[in-house]
Amino acid sequence: MKKILIVDDLHEIIIPFLEKNNFQVDYQPNIEPAKILEIIADYQGLIVRSKIKIDKFFLDHCDNLAFIGRAGAGLDLIDLQEAQRRNIDVFAANEGNADAVAEHTIGMILGLFNKLNFADAEVRQFIWERERNRGIELKGMTVGIIGFGNMGTAVAQRLVGFGVKVLAYDKHEKDWTTYGLIAQKATLQDIFEQADVVSLHVPLTHETRMMVDDDFLAQFKKNIFLLNTSRGEVVSLKSVYNALQTGKLRGACLDVLEHEKLNKLTPEQTELYKALFQMSNVLFSPHIAGWTVESYRKISEVLMEKIQDRWL
Repeated sequence: MKKILIVDDLHEIIIPFLEKNNFQVDYQPNIEPAKILEIIADYQGLIVRSKIKIDKFFLDHCDNLAFIGRAGAGLDLIDLQEAQRRNIDVFAANEGNADAVAEHTIGMILGLFNKLNFADAEVRQFIWERERNRGIELKGMTVGIIGFGNMGTAVAQRLVGFGVKVLAYDKHEKDWTTYGLIAQKATLQDIFEQADVVSLHVPLTHETRMMVDDDFLAQFKKNIFLLNTSRGEVVSLKSVYNALQTGKLRGACLDVLEHEKLNKLTPEQTELYKALFQMSNVLFSPHIAGWTVESYRKISEVLMEKIQDRWL
């Protein structure tokens, strides 16, 4: 019987599925990272969210590991080259939270455009100020989507009814004829020249780390709105602050931050965050774009499908 270790919280539907298919499931969502190292040699499968970094040191302890399932999107915490060298199959559940990310992305931009966070706070203080809270419309704008995988595609699908032009850029080749009704294939240069709104949906890699910096933002012909629901380290917050100060950024929606452990910021980082937190044209959420009741279940369902396809 194959043994599988689950070290993060997952929807309960996955356990009976695995047990029915001859896996011995060890569900330990509260296990400490050091304890994982002690026992991982006994397992053929590992399912993880974000608890541990799976690097060469970790994999040196994995004598029998055949696959790693990531309960979420993105594999930046896993050394993919080292896993491949050891013939360990690695897969994520990107499809499981694409709908959640897309809806959150749309919600953030509409909230920012209509000043809903600011207006709500005022009304709760018995302030009824209409002119100061006058919004702008998304219709007629050009939206550039950088990264057109599961998340970017889902965002484009939801933009169809808003009367916008969607430009989509992805470094990977794909059959663009299937996306013709929702987006136009574009280069980064096309997005730099035409976009009013830019939404990031790229994985964190050596190419995308700090991709959005001063030089990147300076290339846009228009003053833009920026959305990041991908990974915090894709965007330099210092560059975002600079561009907000100059007006190159008209506003930003940030679900992810460069440093998300807010109690461990350096004094310099704390000052930068405080400055951003004071800006009414920046909307924040705590890395919850893919974090819905429905996605919690869907992620387990996607993992089940991929385990079934590969191992059953």
